[in-house]
Amino acid sequence: MLTNTANEWMPGIRAAVWLVSAAGLGIGVMLLIALGAPLASVGLAMVFSLALSVLLLGLRPRQGFGLANQVTFGRALLLCVLAGALADPNLFLTAAWPLLLVALVVLLLDGVDGWVARKLDQCTEFGARFDMEVDAALIMVLCLALWLSGQVAGWVLMIGAMRYAFVAASAIMPSLKRPLPDSFRRKLVCVLQVAALLIALSPVPGPGLQATLLAAALLALTWSFAVDVRWLWRRRLPDVSNSHSRTGGQHEPYL
Repeated sequence: MLTNTANEWMPGIRAAVWLVSAAGLGIGVMLLIALGAPLASVGLAMVFSLALSVLLLGLRPRQGFGLANQVTFGRALLLCVLAGALADPNLFLTAAWPLLLVALVVLLLDGVDGWVARKLDQCTEFGARFDMEVDAALIMVLCLALWLSGQVAGWVLMIGAMRYAFVAASAIMPSLKRPLPDSFRRKLVCVLQVAALLIALSPVPGPGLQATLLAAALLALTWSFAVDVRWLWRRRLPDVSNSHSRTGGQHEPYL
């Protein structure tokens, strides 16, 4: 719960976060220009930002657009800058470090929005989904950057596509739509995916280490999804839930 003083300051804090988010987008666009990005990159970043803003205005979550969601929105705007850079994939070779810095900020802010949501009691279904989709989009953009810049073969897209494949499969198998319990393993694997992709995009690793890192990331992600799919699949069966209740709620291992 917030104190009266904190509540009085909240409108100013919210306004400041909006301004910082807009400034972040502006700095990101100026960075693209400074790096010699083509007009298409700048235009693509602006189009993505506008589309995102219109989409969120249309959704209008019932719980309101709290401070935590504003931080996530700021992350998404910076991600639009990275997505715009895909119009000239060579930027991820010639200007790897500045773009990696933007991606690192997006990753670090992933911990900030969650902390703000818990601190201000703003944990909502919309906020969790918004945060998750930004994470998935970040992974996909980094995978596309590696592939389009010619650093890695097309198999790297499997890392970014797995989340969307799961969503597509849930349309055919309703049991996959059930909510999953909170999992440190799932969060850790997500962070490791982004970390592996950032290292792979940097000029540091050679081709051999780059491929090894990404292969390990893909294996870890596949294992994590397999654990969740198995958990969901087993709970579609009545006899599993019945036997679970008969054991007095005994914990069932994922593996």
